[in-house]
Amino acid sequence: MKPTKTITRPTSSKVRQALFNIWQGNLENTSYLDLCAGTGAIGAQALLEGAKEVVGIEINRHACLKIQQSWQKISSLEQSFRVIQGDILSKIHILKNQKFDFIYFDPPYQSGLYESVLELIILLNLLDEYSELAVEHNPKFWQAPPSLNSLSMIRQKQYGDTFLSFFVLS
Repeated sequence: MKPTKTITRPTSSKVRQALFNIWQGNLENTSYLDLCAGTGAIGAQALLEGAKEVVGIEINRHACLKIQQSWQKISSLEQSFRVIQGDILSKIHILKNQKFDFIYFDPPYQSGLYESVLELIILLNLLDEYSELAVEHNPKFWQAPPSLNSLSMIRQKQYGDTFLSFFVLS
């Protein structure tokens, strides 16, 4: 299912801070995937926290240009990043068999992308046994299941109407 219209909704600073508090101390020299990157703030924070590689996928061309500029300013010579512009359901295939230590997925809440993208993450072999996937969602639009295919939820945190659900390979 393709989203009809994409509106960039940034992750609130409260949720962003909570996410990086949970992953604190674990991002140094890791690979990080930011799906539906929006403003790029999550990927930028991953770079600031020491991720070695950050990849973002975002449909909005203008947002991709801003992300590219932002990440360029804050990345060090030892870090790499890539911003992929386009529809997530088609562009995620570019990453087949590339392993990421951390994946953050925050689609427009009403997009209907949750199951499709989570299935593609598994099908395209983007996680390994030590990887962790965080999904931002509003339960009015998507309820995170305790397990989905070969993913198991390990924790869920609530911040007002926003939930972060964390998954690992089963």
